[in-house]
Amino acid sequence: MNHFRFYQKSDILSLTRIRRYETKLGEKIRVISDSLHPFDSLVANGARYVLFGIPEHLGVMGNYGRPGAETAWLPFLKSFLNVQGTDFFSGEEIVLLGAFDFSDLSSMIQENARNEEERVDACRHAVANVIDNEVEELVKLISAAGKIPIAIGGGHNNAYPLIKGVAKGLAKTGKIPVSTMNVINLDAHADYRIMEGRHSGNPFRYAREEGYLHRYAVVGLHENYNSQSMMDDLYSNANNHYTTYEDIFVRERLNFTQAVAQALGFTEDGFVGVELDMDCLQNVLSSAQTPCGVSTQLARQYLSFVATDAKCAYLHICEGAADLNGNHSDTIGKLISYLVTDFVKGGKES
Repeated sequence: MNHFRFYQKSDILSLTRIRRYETKLGEKIRVISDSLHPFDSLVANGARYVLFGIPEHLGVMGNYGRPGAETAWLPFLKSFLNVQGTDFFSGEEIVLLGAFDFSDLSSMIQENARNEEERVDACRHAVANVIDNEVEELVKLISAAGKIPIAIGGGHNNAYPLIKGVAKGLAKTGKIPVSTMNVINLDAHADYRIMEGRHSGNPFRYAREEGYLHRYAVVGLHENYNSQSMMDDLYSNANNHYTTYEDIFVRERLNFTQAVAQALGFTEDGFVGVELDMDCLQNVLSSAQTPCGVSTQLARQYLSFVATDAKCAYLHICEGAADLNGNHSDTIGKLISYLVTDFVKGGKES
């Protein structure tokens, strides 16, 4: 993991605003004691969750998207560490591990790609040969240590190494017989495009074709932005299940709670990776921002509901941006903080 930086307690406290008579998460959240032997440190640590950042945009650009997904991690961290530590959520449930830094790859591609096609090809190459491998290595270590990874930032391309690494970690510890698992995804897009090189639009296709993804349930697909060929591929496989945004919120054939419950029922036979792509949230700055999407309140309910009822293997919140194409969001960090705390609180009740 050449691109990963482990955080020390001093890093965390430098972002925490200490105040008399109050306790912030940054004061209570855990770090590992020995970054040279992270597996041993994680096994010995009493926390259930391991939080880390993947601030990168190469997977999005490899899908002909715009950079910006790398900008959400730091605002999230600043907000999250200053959440009040209380009986509802103390911070001791989480190890804050650190974050990846793939900026050298971005700079190299930016400096050397001569046109858009070269840039796209180089981004896909970097995702497949560097980012996938390093993310997989980290989450396999976390999962094998008996912890639940929480990955924040970057493109949806990182779902593939998360599924692969966590499945391998669970199999290594004997929790599952083979390296395969289920996923629930709240998303406007299925991200099930063809295997044309690794990018943010095809992580679940790669995971399925390579045998790491068993059952895949998507909640809230936008009918206007998923191709017919991809929808045919989803429909033709009995291990896929989806509901569309239009069926939930326009035609009202079912409500949101029912859609999430269907996804939970479809994936209840095993461990479940939990995905939330922020481009499905209405008016939230993201790589594919939408004026018509799921409310932030329903997104919070989704994570609370799933964390309470599913056998969760990881949480992945991706595609959000603090800065994108000249636009800025002052609230993206606070929103992701709410989402993470809802997931952890839900896990306490499971």
